[in-house]
Amino acid sequence: MADLVTLKIDDQEVSVPAGTLIVDAAKAIQNDIPVFCYHPKMDPVGMCRMCLVEVGTPRKDRETGEVIAEADGSPKIFYFPKLVTACTQPVSPGMAVKTNTKVVDDARKEVLEFLLTSHPLDCPICDKGGECPLQNLTMRHGPGNSRFLADEKKHLAKHVPLGDLIYLDRERCIQCARCVRFQEELVDDAVIGFKQRGRALQIVTLSEPGFDSKWSGNTTDICPVGALTTADFRFGARPWELQHSSSLCTECAVGCNTHLNTRRDGLSGDFVVKRVMPRQNEFVNEVWICDKGRFSHHFSTSPDRITVPMIRKNGKLQESSWDEALNLVADRVKDAQGSVSVIAGEVLANEDMRVLQQLANNAGGEAVAWPGVMGGAEQLAAVGAGVGTNFIDMGAGTAIVVIASDLDEEAPMWWMRVKQAADKMGATLDKSKATLIVANGRKTKLDRYANHSIRYAYGDEVNTMLALHHAANGDGAGLAADLAASDDETIKAAGQAISDAENVIVIYGREGLDYAGSSSLAQAAANMLIDGGNYGKPNNGLLGVLPKGNTGGAFALGIPAMADRAAAEVVGDAKVVIVAGADPVGDNDALPSGRFTVVSELFMTATAEMADVVLPAQSFVEREGSFTNSERRVQRFFPALPAKGQARPDWWAFGKIANAAGAMDKAPVAAGQIMQMLSKTAGAFSGIDYPALARVEEQWPDVGGEDKYYGGNAFKNTAGLGVQYATSAEQGVVPSKGDVAPLNSETGSLRAVATTLMYNRGTKIMKAQLLHPRLPEAHVEINANDAEKLGIADGDKVRVSVGDASAVVAANVNGKAPEGAVLVPQSLGTDVTFNGLKAATVVKA
Repeated sequence: MADLVTLKIDDQEVSVPAGTLIVDAAKAIQNDIPVFCYHPKMDPVGMCRMCLVEVGTPRKDRETGEVIAEADGSPKIFYFPKLVTACTQPVSPGMAVKTNTKVVDDARKEVLEFLLTSHPLDCPICDKGGECPLQNLTMRHGPGNSRFLADEKKHLAKHVPLGDLIYLDRERCIQCARCVRFQEELVDDAVIGFKQRGRALQIVTLSEPGFDSKWSGNTTDICPVGALTTADFRFGARPWELQHSSSLCTECAVGCNTHLNTRRDGLSGDFVVKRVMPRQNEFVNEVWICDKGRFSHHFSTSPDRITVPMIRKNGKLQESSWDEALNLVADRVKDAQGSVSVIAGEVLANEDMRVLQQLANNAGGEAVAWPGVMGGAEQLAAVGAGVGTNFIDMGAGTAIVVIASDLDEEAPMWWMRVKQAADKMGATLDKSKATLIVANGRKTKLDRYANHSIRYAYGDEVNTMLALHHAANGDGAGLAADLAASDDETIKAAGQAISDAENVIVIYGREGLDYAGSSSLAQAAANMLIDGGNYGKPNNGLLGVLPKGNTGGAFALGIPAMADRAAAEVVGDAKVVIVAGADPVGDNDALPSGRFTVVSELFMTATAEMADVVLPAQSFVEREGSFTNSERRVQRFFPALPAKGQARPDWWAFGKIANAAGAMDKAPVAAGQIMQMLSKTAGAFSGIDYPALARVEEQWPDVGGEDKYYGGNAFKNTAGLGVQYATSAEQGVVPSKGDVAPLNSETGSLRAVATTLMYNRGTKIMKAQLLHPRLPEAHVEINANDAEKLGIADGDKVRVSVGDASAVVAANVNGKAPEGAVLVPQSLGTDVTFNGLKAATVVKA
């Protein structure tokens, strides 16, 4: 903790850490100094001059250096001759600040008067009306009239599409540069910038396609005027007309906290989500969300949703009642006499998974988690990141290792936060940087900030981790020298950095790895952390880049994974197959025929089309429940919209079935009831119930209040920060190292590497039309040398074959793929779906 500095602001004494800016010190005592350009997450620039205040410091005797005292003993204050920008001036001992004097008030009036000379008076039709900092501050501090003529206002274009998601009204822009600085400083996507000078200064896009960033929506949150708006919310509603619900992003396993604004649609008459906003949680997503999390919700109101139960009759699925469908399924489960297989998608809530687990176990069958491609559950439970871990706190003395993962695509929020820890831009008190070590078979965006970038041949992920362990801990690690020792100077330097670090976090992924491979990598990383004592405390331990929104819930509940087994192998001889929140058939993994198959889904997927009974599931915006993120943080979400048709939560449907089939004494009537029962178990959810998940605490920066000008439009978290459950090491169990199994991968002149893209062609995103311009065509990445040997040029159509599957896709020869490897993005609508590393052939189509 930095040393405290004591000062007075408007005669009120406050003590804050050294280096704190005046504007933040004032905020700490609820003295809101108005700002436009300043944001507490970014470096100050002092551009708008709205935060001008009077500042004085104790006068000192020039000879003795002693503070000169007034007659009453208080220090004599020397006030600076000019006003000072509170957003750029750090506090100092004994400083005195005046924020409400006449000279300060006059300065604010003049700043606002100048801003309004070129600002249109279109508040009645502006999307920002009702939550506009400029409007609010003008009412509070602005002049009653202007000395400038209205017809001399500068007129610029008003409906400029910066990209497919963001629109710009150039007349409304007050040139605070928040949007430009956010893109440059925080996410390193300098795809927008200023053009022209003076009153003609305007924002332009610098990329093709326009505003090509995964984070563009955040600029609309921090814009202090109505200059930037999202394509789906502009002219859609007034802030005071909106209803509010707290929720979670379900698109990846980070679990970003969100706030849903809803309203009845003027055309259809249905209630719809008008916008998704970030909800502050400094442990998870701070005050940001990525564009996929912001815009993908549109799938929930798609007309393609399944809204009624269906039963197959005479070879065709036909609508039925809930009672008929549930009774039929329950009877089949009873008749199966234990021959039941349940496939539970890792997109289901904790409550759904628990009920499905109980149904399977008590009916004599087994539940497995889909897709179940990520190993390491045991290691994460033992030496996962300690309770209280926060990327914000990682600086000098912390080493972050990221291996076998492209965080920018797989977990964008983690990418941003790891980047911040290593790059330390933004308005932070501690400018010291964490040491970042990135190991992958190819270069990723995170390498820009790495102190040590390690390149390995795909298939050597585990050996690289062993080499790092050996370099960090020496022979005392107990590793075989022929496996672990390395003459690679980069690995030696990275190992030394790990050895020197007080705190070590290892983030492992599964790029190029199957289930067994990711399990081995997790064990190798856990062994290194155990030998270094880097577990059981904050900012130390293991993190997995889990593939789905609630893979962590499946881990916590102990539901076994598919583990690269075919669906037919998992189902075996089961007479009844229940699939919820998963589409194995759509992922080219056929279910065995001749089984009574039940599917609970949002849409008519390929698996649902072949089912005997289809049950309409509620989406996350229509129900309540909880998810467990990759950091073992259990978090709650709330309903925002009425259910679509007759859709019901999965826990409700399968609780009714389990009860009727004799596999459950009583069907649950509320999601909270299921969590309450879980809280009484001895497992990961022990002691965790909905009241615990609802607890909040004071967070910094203080955003989401009435002063939208300070932190933007992110919402204050009043619904709960969630609970991060403890690892077994934190509960007193001494972790032990495990054996590391060697990797087995297919060989060949070309090997296909399964990769992940943030924008893919999954079921939900395909129903969110707004994001379709972001979806890439089906393609593979090929190294230039390999492409030359095969006679392939950039953009050519090629046939890629992996195992029995093949597809014609575009070839991208762009320098991303290492020689000998073909990067094959998954979920792009082709039949080439696999995990890990496989032999491949590529020929020109």
